[in-house]
Amino acid sequence: MRKLHAALLFCLLPSSASFPESSTERVVATAVPLDPSAPERRRFGRLRYVGGWHLTSRQRNFGGYSALHGDGRDFLTIADTGQYLRFTMERGQLVRTRFGNLPGFPGPTGNKRDRDAESMAIGPEGDVWVGYEYRNAVIRYSADLSTVLSTGWPPAMANWARNSGAEAMVRLDGGRFVIFAEGKMIAPGVKAALMFPGDPSQSRNRPYQFGYRPPKGYVPSDAALLPDGRIIVLNRRFGLLDGFSAALTIVDPAKIVPGATVPGEMLGAFAPPLNIDNMEGITATLEGGRTMLWLISDDNQVPIERTLLLKFELD
Repeated sequence: MRKLHAALLFCLLPSSASFPESSTERVVATAVPLDPSAPERRRFGRLRYVGGWHLTSRQRNFGGYSALHGDGRDFLTIADTGQYLRFTMERGQLVRTRFGNLPGFPGPTGNKRDRDAESMAIGPEGDVWVGYEYRNAVIRYSADLSTVLSTGWPPAMANWARNSGAEAMVRLDGGRFVIFAEGKMIAPGVKAALMFPGDPSQSRNRPYQFGYRPPKGYVPSDAALLPDGRIIVLNRRFGLLDGFSAALTIVDPAKIVPGATVPGEMLGAFAPPLNIDNMEGITATLEGGRTMLWLISDDNQVPIERTLLLKFELD
């Protein structure tokens, strides 16, 4: 991911790090309105704001969350530090929190470039696929995140930029995978994306390339599968003067064919002074027949950013 402003101000992480053992340190959720100037405002394009929380914790390596998956109650979020957080959402609070470390990375040293996890997908048996930048790799883990099951370095991703690679990944019904590049462009305003016929950590599953056209000035930062089988894409933009913005689009998998350019159908966009940050993770859930979208931000583990968890209803 591109951390333009943070790179100007901070050295984010050392070249290597040691990780604490799994812990159950508390995470505090403080409710926030999306529009501080009009807290009663709920409608944003085709989205209705349900609620949001600023998350904080004394856990030493809390933050940096780049991918999210959940069912509306139980959630898993992966950080670009190689760690993860499991939690249950009850009445606006995070309970049964559990921090842990991924059991293996795509590089040998364990430094930042070996563990920069950016995207995630979950299979029907609970297996977890994680996409990595720098190494341009995909690792499949067991459902309990205790074991590496397979690791792949897809040749089609080999020339993706090291710091803006497999930023978004989604598993479609039937077992196909789509991976979106953050940085690799194949035409003006068009990002590279790959359709895998199966598990991208297996070399036998060779993908074909297509193009994704995000909203102007945005890049894809995560994706999830909607209940109707379409793909919801979280897009991010950063400007030195106006900070972070986010936009949500829908992609129809039926339009994805080799060489095609698929535009995102805009649902809504969010920019300051709204309560928005470096939004990098998204998951879709069903509640009473209604589709809910949950977004989480990557605070880069720097004090000028926040970890936000936002919930919207898709109209």
